[in-house]
Amino acid sequence: MSDFVPGIELSRAFYGEVVAPLVPAVAHSAALIGPGSEVLEFDTARSTDHDWGPRVLVFVAAESVAEVRAKVAAGLPERFRGFPTVFGYHGSVQPGVTVTELGTWLVERLGFDPRDGVSLLDWLSVPWQSLAEVTRGEVFHDGLEGGALEAARAALRWYPPDVWRYVLACQWRRIAQEEPFPGRCGEVGDELGSAVVGARLAREVMRLALLLRRRYPPYAKWLGSALARLPGSAELGECLGAAVAARSWRERQEGLSGAYARVAALQNRVALAEPLDGRVRGFFDRPFEVIGGDRFAEALMAAVSDPVIRDLPVVGCVDQLSDSTDLLVQPGRARRVTAAALGLHN
Repeated sequence: MSDFVPGIELSRAFYGEVVAPLVPAVAHSAALIGPGSEVLEFDTARSTDHDWGPRVLVFVAAESVAEVRAKVAAGLPERFRGFPTVFGYHGSVQPGVTVTELGTWLVERLGFDPRDGVSLLDWLSVPWQSLAEVTRGEVFHDGLEGGALEAARAALRWYPPDVWRYVLACQWRRIAQEEPFPGRCGEVGDELGSAVVGARLAREVMRLALLLRRRYPPYAKWLGSALARLPGSAELGECLGAAVAARSWRERQEGLSGAYARVAALQNRVALAEPLDGRVRGFFDRPFEVIGGDRFAEALMAAVSDPVIRDLPVVGCVDQLSDSTDLLVQPGRARRVTAAALGLHN
């Protein structure tokens, strides 16, 4: 395992040494983006046991796809640096080189082509994981007219300010809805229930911290890894770790309270809304500490200037609406659910 080479390095070399020489006269862009732990640089030696190998996406004009695909398939060596160049990937055996047209690929991954503009429904209906997969990874060559691939990625790099405020407000609202519950469960002797709610809140704080730092939160498997890579997140991680590991609701509350104070301070530093007191406080007359997440949600919405966004229900983007993987990996479904929940139309 000490000889492991990260997939993005393997694919970079694969493109330079094998794929590029096969298409020297073809206008194309090439990258490692889209699904795969290697795109977000979370792959390890363990990742190589399935759906992993030298991979490159090659984007060409629509009329050239079939010809270039056949040429690449015919010219691939059987192996590259010890790995097969044709291998099982998401249920089918295929070459590690995918040749397609850029617009077609973008619509399949996102439900729209960002080069044509990004609407409010576009922004809110694409899962964070998909936005990360398109904007992260690496472009090895961008030879399409006008740097088309990088233009598409740049359009999605981060939310416009008012959309960002809205998504943050919805994330604070998710915290507000449950923040007194770990204490209330524990007070009646339900430590299991308290632990479950506490873990849910820890996840929401993690996602909030990433969003405040302009990072699209990855799906569950990599959420903790993403937070750990966030500069200055060590103390937040310690608080959340203590909350999740706690055996009593009071210890759990202490860890969550420390985490709330840190993300509240971070929001004030980001300065997207009026700064607020970031200290925890009592929940009415009950012995439970809360941050008052609705205060932050309301401040963010008050700072929104776009009247359409300001009038949206504070329920959120598709990741905040649903945890269903079968919904999130289907752009059409995600788009329909988001449009229905928020009353948005193209």
